[in-house]
Amino acid sequence: MVTKVIMPKLSLTMKVGTVGKWYKKEGESVEKGEPIVEIISEKATYDLEAPASGVLRKILVEEDADAPVNATLAVITAPDEAFSEAEILAETVPKEEVEVEEKIRASPAAKRLAREYGIDLSMVVGSGPDGRIVEEDVQRFIEESRRLRPKVKEIIPLSGFRRTSAERVSASFKTAPHSTVMMKVDVSKAAKLHERLKVSYTAIIVKASAKALKEHPMINSTFDGDKIRVFEDVNVGIAVATEQGLVVPVIRNADKKSLKELDEAINALTDKARKGKLSREEVSGGTFTISNLGMYGVDFFTPIINPPEAAILGVGRINERPVVVEGKIETKQVMTLSLSYDHRIVDGAPAAEFLQKVKHYIEVPETLES
Repeated sequence: MVTKVIMPKLSLTMKVGTVGKWYKKEGESVEKGEPIVEIISEKATYDLEAPASGVLRKILVEEDADAPVNATLAVITAPDEAFSEAEILAETVPKEEVEVEEKIRASPAAKRLAREYGIDLSMVVGSGPDGRIVEEDVQRFIEESRRLRPKVKEIIPLSGFRRTSAERVSASFKTAPHSTVMMKVDVSKAAKLHERLKVSYTAIIVKASAKALKEHPMINSTFDGDKIRVFEDVNVGIAVATEQGLVVPVIRNADKKSLKELDEAINALTDKARKGKLSREEVSGGTFTISNLGMYGVDFFTPIINPPEAAILGVGRINERPVVVEGKIETKQVMTLSLSYDHRIVDGAPAAEFLQKVKHYIEVPETLES
């Protein structure tokens, strides 16, 4: 029986996945359930399992190539079973690409070069048979355009993590009306807790946020068509910068973990994120996100909500500032928190009340040790 290996839809927003590495070569035997190909999607590396046992007869999407959801990546058959490669390929090519093929005749090399330089092939005059565009035509077009364009240092394909991040950020800003409230927090006492327990400031902020989310559940929700879904679980995502782009691993049930447990989880997930080893489960199911740019010297910023969540907390740097305490000027360690929230779900007053609660827990850190 002919079995197709299909690009899976790993999330509601996923449209395209990237083939990272094929673990089997054409002609090799495969067993149902064993990893057959590495898929990069939703900011994680995911091993797709073989849907059937047999022989990997044909790989249709090569390594490092993108493919839309539900596209056929390969074909598994019995050792001597016949199948129509033409029919499989016809089903694999998206309709949009078929229409372009009919309108613009171009060689594969010409298309590849045009994609690399972002050139619209309809602007290129073909010199091949019947006006077919060949690679030399595209190269000539590039050379003619260079004298009018800035010199390009490097071309980075928008694929894998970067494509996913771009799509999610764009969708978030288009669909969720953002608003942001900011608040200064005295972290003098939290600094002592940080030194005494040897836990990171991020762990302290995660704990404070998780406790506040339990008391303000509307922040821990999502907008779903004509209704709002309020989550029971408090799963806090931590934005991590990697060479592949921004990744958001998730700490599940953060409200039930101690500061030490949170610190250990943050360290482990951050390390896996930077090595590109996060599993699908470790980047899924978040209900609230924290983004910390304090280590870059940023005082405050307005973060973009990580869809489909209702809010995201931006954390600025900690520095000494003069503050008035009972009529006297003192220096305190202060940082600024910025809460961006979906105004369809939360109004300004409840957002401010939530941020006040986060501030309270950080300024009275003994409440975080229980």
